[in-house]
Amino acid sequence: MKLEKIIAVRTNKTVYHDDENVIKVFDSDYSKADVLNEALNHARVEETKLNIPTLQEVTKVDSKWAIVTQFIKGKTLAALMEENPDKHDEYIELFVDLQLEVHGQKCPMLGKLKDKMNRKISESGLDATTRYELHTRLQGMPTHNKLCHGDFHPKNIIITDDGTAYILDWAHATQGNASADAARAYLLFWLAGDIDGAEKYLSLFCQKSDTAKQYVQKWIPIVAASQSVKGKAEEREFLLHWVNVVDYE
Repeated sequence: MKLEKIIAVRTNKTVYHDDENVIKVFDSDYSKADVLNEALNHARVEETKLNIPTLQEVTKVDSKWAIVTQFIKGKTLAALMEENPDKHDEYIELFVDLQLEVHGQKCPMLGKLKDKMNRKISESGLDATTRYELHTRLQGMPTHNKLCHGDFHPKNIIITDDGTAYILDWAHATQGNASADAARAYLLFWLAGDIDGAEKYLSLFCQKSDTAKQYVQKWIPIVAASQSVKGKAEEREFLLHWVNVVDYE
């Protein structure tokens, strides 16, 4: 494998393109268990009806763990949105339709979303009173078993030349409540600075899924606290703002 063409640099990992493969190389101190869990999540989602790149192998490159997947030629939905601002609403609708397609799948061997969020809230560093309120609210939310992406963002969708959409990056996949996944996507639009897109997304998701907007909004502080763990300092500050502005019932 040739690690020459870098296509993305993310926290603790670098992604390369080599011929027909994408190689995600993790930093040397990255958890082996997390690498293997990401590969296992990907393999399990491959068994659904979704279009996702094929997992090729898990290997080591210069003593660093790496996951090799099929290269999908195309443009990210995020790039298309930037290149064609006049089609922004059209792309938001496609984005929601793809997410609903994800939520329509079952993947019973994946970890449970509520279990992961409870663990993350405990690790959040928030004060005991806030953690108690978040755990209590999470416990009271309905438990579902829909496939949830966990990082659903236009950057994780590739559109090929013939218009086929592929969904990437299943590291955070769980089975759980679709509205929690929607709350995460909403926050990701905010983090990207697309506040108008965030509001359009949430309205359209609720309309197409017949979900009350207030219900998704009840998930936002839970999701924000969960996602604040191990994030960048500026992202953590932003996410904790969403935790602190909520009046708990």
